[in-house]
Amino acid sequence: MSNILTVARRTRALEIFKHMKKRYVPCRLAAEKMSTQQLRDAFLIDDLFAEGRLDLYYTDCDRAVVGSACPLDTPLSLSTAEELKSEFFCQRRELGVLNIGGDGTVSVDGSDYRLCAGEVLYVGRGSREVVFMSDNPSKCAQFYLLSYPAHKEFPTEKSALGQANMINLGSKSLANERTINQAICEAKIHSSQLVMGYTKLADGSVWNTMPVHTHERRSEIYMYFGMNPDDCVFHIMGAPEDTRHIVVRNRQVVISPSWSVHSGCGTRAYTFCWGMGGENQRFDDMDEVPMKELR
Repeated sequence: MSNILTVARRTRALEIFKHMKKRYVPCRLAAEKMSTQQLRDAFLIDDLFAEGRLDLYYTDCDRAVVGSACPLDTPLSLSTAEELKSEFFCQRRELGVLNIGGDGTVSVDGSDYRLCAGEVLYVGRGSREVVFMSDNPSKCAQFYLLSYPAHKEFPTEKSALGQANMINLGSKSLANERTINQAICEAKIHSSQLVMGYTKLADGSVWNTMPVHTHERRSEIYMYFGMNPDDCVFHIMGAPEDTRHIVVRNRQVVISPSWSVHSGCGTRAYTFCWGMGGENQRFDDMDEVPMKELR
């Protein structure tokens, strides 16, 4: 590795430390009394995917870290931060990476993994050096990052287009025809606790995850993308009998604690990345809410 790249990594590491933000999620009782702006401040992350930067949020919701890396000419290196109290980022963590932009490469301890839009990379615990690069700075890669603590090491592995566990659900009559791409899951890429993939709605479909559910055993984080600037999704959250909503736009993230439903209806079709961490990795571990009980 050249000295130039080494210096660039060290410089970016200092920037990452500065940009490690925190997001504390209120309890269920507090959320019931919050205004629209207070809900947005607590559960919504709306400033990721800045070009030329790597930004991270640390949340107390199952100790997840959410972020993005959009490298231009200079590679961006993922370093640790004071909040993690670790020698390097993945010392006690695992990481999921989804590219939603131009072609790019993620280098993990010297091994390169090229990702085009829609491809996912799992980075295992113990990986010391993680560097993000774009093939073409004028159409930079847009890497979405989601990390949870890990108590076991699994190998770094890529999920290329078509390699995920793909499930077709819904119908046009219910406006929820969609394809689920399970990338990091029990059936494909093994992990310590992270489960991650994305769901793409068909043209004319706007609803996701309805009927709604909760899962007390794990939290979930949504990142909405593939939306036009004037489009939005009304993300439904809160206790099933006392729901709230947050208006979400392109490339914005919603944190969903275990007590909250997580569903949405958009102005047109969209795609969203989902990621979970908690007690188990069963995708179908859901506490379904009957429609008649939804308020």
